[in-house]
Amino acid sequence: MNGKGLTVMSGNNGRSGLFSALTLYAAVCLLLFALHFHSSYQTLLLWWQFEDFNYCYFVPLIVLYLLWGKRAELSSFPISPSWIGIAPLFLGMALFWLGELAGEYYTIYIGSWFVLIGCVWTATGWRWLKLAAFPLLFLISMFPFPNFINLNLTLRLKLISSKLAVVMLQLCGMSVHREGNVIDLGGTLLQVVDACSGIRYFYPLIVLSILMAYFFRVPFWKKALLVFSTAPVSVISNALRIALTAVLCRLWGEEFALGFFHDFSGWFIFMCSLGMLFLEMWLLKKILPGPVRKKQMASVVPPSVRTPGFKAFLPQFMVVTLLLATNVILSHGVDFRHKTPLHKPLAGFPLQVSDWRGETVELDPSERSVLKFDDYIMIHYVDRQGKEIDFYTVYYGSQIKGESIHSPASCYPGNGWVFKESGVAAIPLGKEKGELRVRRAIAENVGERELVYYWFPQRGRILTDLYQLKFYVFWDALTRRRTDGAMVRIITPQYESEQAAVSEARIQGFTREIAPLLEQFLPR
Repeated sequence: MNGKGLTVMSGNNGRSGLFSALTLYAAVCLLLFALHFHSSYQTLLLWWQFEDFNYCYFVPLIVLYLLWGKRAELSSFPISPSWIGIAPLFLGMALFWLGELAGEYYTIYIGSWFVLIGCVWTATGWRWLKLAAFPLLFLISMFPFPNFINLNLTLRLKLISSKLAVVMLQLCGMSVHREGNVIDLGGTLLQVVDACSGIRYFYPLIVLSILMAYFFRVPFWKKALLVFSTAPVSVISNALRIALTAVLCRLWGEEFALGFFHDFSGWFIFMCSLGMLFLEMWLLKKILPGPVRKKQMASVVPPSVRTPGFKAFLPQFMVVTLLLATNVILSHGVDFRHKTPLHKPLAGFPLQVSDWRGETVELDPSERSVLKFDDYIMIHYVDRQGKEIDFYTVYYGSQIKGESIHSPASCYPGNGWVFKESGVAAIPLGKEKGELRVRRAIAENVGERELVYYWFPQRGRILTDLYQLKFYVFWDALTRRRTDGAMVRIITPQYESEQAAVSEARIQGFTREIAPLLEQFLPR
């Protein structure tokens, strides 16, 4: 009797000591986590202020609610410190450095999630982590995707919604014509901009559908079907919204259709989309009903059996703290890049290039504050026949997160253009210079069509891919302590009166003229 009482008392003391250690461990990890990621999370909060990502404010609260709902099970499950948790911790720190040196926020955010998983896994063990898996996985939804993914997704949703809306209008007997993301109603042009593209509903619907699937007591394939059906539901509902807006434009004019109704219809269509998901849940419940697995509570294991003492946890505590502290010191104490100046300011770029006479164009101050470059030049050239070419070069002496080169493939869709890339073009520069490889694309917007060439001069390399650019920024930061680089973009209209080969020859000839001139300005 006494012996058994002493055993239980020892287990409770071990449990109390371990929980005290876990509390201290959590406090230390949170402090080091904040030192690691505070600047990146400040930017994340700024992203959440955009209407597209307002839903992200609710994600941490939902996660806390889900964990609170599991508190009884979590408190009864074994707490068994594990060295395996060091693996995701290392991965998280590697992603942190990849994002930090390559200037990519999303990589840092995913790295922070792996650091969190590593800390939790190391302290509590796999069984506890498995029980809390869904809330921790759900936490990833608070990180918006990188800008180039969002813009490309927006463009695709615009085009699909526009096509479907036109079909709906034609079925109603209306004569309409679509060109890209613009719908011609016969006297009125309705442009499907980002606010109508569906992304503002698509992401929140995805998040809600995942939550609905989590609480939906059906086989896994039905849960997956519910989540994946969010994409067509979002597209159909937004196409309906566009079609209704077009009808009201025809009946009562643009002011009514694009005023209060436009904002109200967005909310209304979102609620309809949510209703469609609930209807789908009801149908899935009726189709092939199977046995529903009841949620089983975790079996309670006596603390003396399942809870190690503080000493058993001490090695993991010390190693994790040491790794995080070392990483914080390196990130704040070691400068992996320095600014590299231009050979000479881009303002000195010649306005007369062969038969082309140019005039400088100033960027809007708001655009300059967003891009945060060190130097740029924008020149509008015209030849003797009146043909036009726009030349733009931007330079960063040091690329860091939030201050790095953007691809035209990301910027064009955000300005209402349909951007169609058609691969890489090789421009011969002569026997000594070889050839210049550039990215080629066609941009279309409301009847306008432009041929676009662009490339990225990066510390002696000519790159044509954004992923290459990110990799070499990371690599050169480690090996050369340099992340400087430029983006060169050349645009010429494709006039209706000329063949495509003519505009192609024009832009290639101009590129051959300015390529050697750029070498006088950009460092290698």
